[in-house]
Amino acid sequence: MKTIQAIALIITIIGALNWGLIGLFDFDLVASIFGGETSAASRLIYSIVGLAGIINIGLLFEIFEKLDKK
Repeated sequence: MKTIQAIALIITIIGALNWGLIGLFDFDLVASIFGGETSAASRLIYSIVGLAGIINIGLLFEIFEKLDKK
């Protein structure tokens, strides 16, 4: 499970960087690379980033559990 969480964390960071580009420069890197924000490839990437975020919720709870044990 640690490997899946590490991969999910990397994907989430990449997604956050894309959102940073959108917010700061109004530039969607995923849409630019994969043919627009409504293309099937872009929607797949957005979905993968969303799933990675959901997986990282479990990572957040693990951190809380470790803090409670201290």
